[in-house]
Amino acid sequence: MIRISIDAMGGDVGPEVAVAGAAQALTRHPDISYILYGKSSVIEPLLASYPKLRDQARVVDCEIAVGMDEKPSQALRRGRNVSSMWKAIEAVKDKESDVAVSAGNTGALMAMAMFCLKTMPDIDRPAIAGIWPTLKGESIVLDIGATIGADAKQLLDFALMGGAMARALFELKKPTIGLLNVGVEEVKGVEQVKEAGKFLREADIDNLDYAGFVEGDDLGRGTVDVFVVEGFTGNIALKTAEGTARQIAQYLRSAMSRTLMSRIGYLFARGAFHMLREKLDPRKVNGGVFLGLNGIVIKSHGSTDAEGYASAIEVAYDMVHNGLQAKIQHDLSEYHARNESPMGPEAA
Repeated sequence: MIRISIDAMGGDVGPEVAVAGAAQALTRHPDISYILYGKSSVIEPLLASYPKLRDQARVVDCEIAVGMDEKPSQALRRGRNVSSMWKAIEAVKDKESDVAVSAGNTGALMAMAMFCLKTMPDIDRPAIAGIWPTLKGESIVLDIGATIGADAKQLLDFALMGGAMARALFELKKPTIGLLNVGVEEVKGVEQVKEAGKFLREADIDNLDYAGFVEGDDLGRGTVDVFVVEGFTGNIALKTAEGTARQIAQYLRSAMSRTLMSRIGYLFARGAFHMLREKLDPRKVNGGVFLGLNGIVIKSHGSTDAEGYASAIEVAYDMVHNGLQAKIQHDLSEYHARNESPMGPEAA
């Protein structure tokens, strides 16, 4: 069984979406068992509508829920040891669960995850990795907002962790890695990115294929399997892509209903439009993976519906099923054993 702990109180909607999403994911992966953390007086009645889920879920009562607008420091003071968010993460630390899922406050979730699980050896800071739909299929982008800024060593760590995730998620032996930059030429970009490129070019990494610098339009093309970027830029890129997808969908709806002929044309082409709508649906790629911690935590969009929440749970399932943590630990240990001298990676 894959054991998943859920912060059922997190998100804009709360337990209704978490419970319905858990039920949907269970139909596709019957080997999941759940621990649902939150107000039992609210969760238990919802489970009554999902008999299969009720049989494979345990509810742990938590009266404290972290608000979506709480600052991370405030959430830690108020919710440490008692909130549904903390308890879901703590279950991973205590080996009661294999992975935690929450749609709650991103800053609070990262702060609690770092405080509870701690970062892995050799990792300065964690990253959030997202799955990005491309013309070739899917790619991984990190960091998409865990922290602002990153030095060369941290970007290198992101590349190692992102490569391990690509091996776990896409079952690739040697995923391609690109550093997001303002141009592909080696002389372009800020010093941290250029230095990280130098590290990756010179490193002896068996499980990665460094493809050099990539640009913003490469994200949609899927030029590489893993795009590495610091969190400020990565988060803006993510939100811009999501907004553009919604904009295109709205344009299409308006165009198809404008005239009688366009409505008739839609009837003939609705299969193609349905396929396009599926491709542009952000719910299908919901679920950011916190990398670099001693345990796996998945962040769902706070405003998603049951289908989107189920997608986040399925990402959690895949990360555990395909041994994400072991792959990250292996790649980090192998790289640092080969490349780090006592003076650090600059001397490698």
